[in-house]
Amino acid sequence: MSTSGGSPDAPDSRHHPPLPPVRVERRAVSEAESRQANGPDWDRYADEYQATHGEFLGDVGFVWGPEGFTEAEAGILGEVEGRDVLEVGSGAGQCSRWVRARGGRAIGLDLSLRQLQHSRRIDEATGVVVPSVRATATALPFRDASFDVVFSSFGALQFISDLEVAVAETARVLRPGGRYAFSITHPTRWMFADDPGEEGLVASQSYWDRTPYVEVDDASGEVSYVEHHRTLGDWVAVLAGAGFVITDLLEPEWPAGHDRVWGGWSEVRGRLTPGTAIFGATRA
Repeated sequence: MSTSGGSPDAPDSRHHPPLPPVRVERRAVSEAESRQANGPDWDRYADEYQATHGEFLGDVGFVWGPEGFTEAEAGILGEVEGRDVLEVGSGAGQCSRWVRARGGRAIGLDLSLRQLQHSRRIDEATGVVVPSVRATATALPFRDASFDVVFSSFGALQFISDLEVAVAETARVLRPGGRYAFSITHPTRWMFADDPGEEGLVASQSYWDRTPYVEVDDASGEVSYVEHHRTLGDWVAVLAGAGFVITDLLEPEWPAGHDRVWGGWSEVRGRLTPGTAIFGATRA
């Protein structure tokens, strides 16, 4: 991802270069500003994302990240058959469709209308239908204790400012003993440039700098994309503060022979340093 004015890069969870000309800033951004930027950004990018990555993700597939590590391998959700499951940041519903194919009652939620339109398209193509709603992770439109499992595969959490609110919302809609799991860009990646080559292995900024990464549209001056960084310790503290007991922290290794380049994710970097972190927790 290009920068201007000496601003550092940050891992881009969309895994694509910015579409309009932008300038990059590192500064505080509110939840409202993050939401207003990231919803339209995903609407603009959804077609390209599904065309580029849809085959890798699978119409009825559950991949936790660019390494190709699947839920079938991880088993971090536990048994899904007969359970009520919510995917936050569901995109085109590939993961929820995998859950439904295994007997779970999965529902998708996403901020991007265009991503949800792709979900409907795949519903019709596969016959595995994922009921979905357009909403935000910080205000889940469900009653208390509605779900046995909530998960996000690179969805929603890195794009919101009010993380504590989102995790508290997840705790609210989960039943006691329910499972919560999510994957994110590995926090250590924020030390490095977003480059899949050798330059992406050189630390260039502080791991403890939590200043959000912001793209501003050159033409309009409006914020067009935001991503928020937290350290591993931050994630642990937020989960514990919402009453979760952490049971898993997986850091998938890059598989031998896996030659896919996805934004800053690549074999060059993946064989030396983790690109994805997967948390698993249980609601007390």
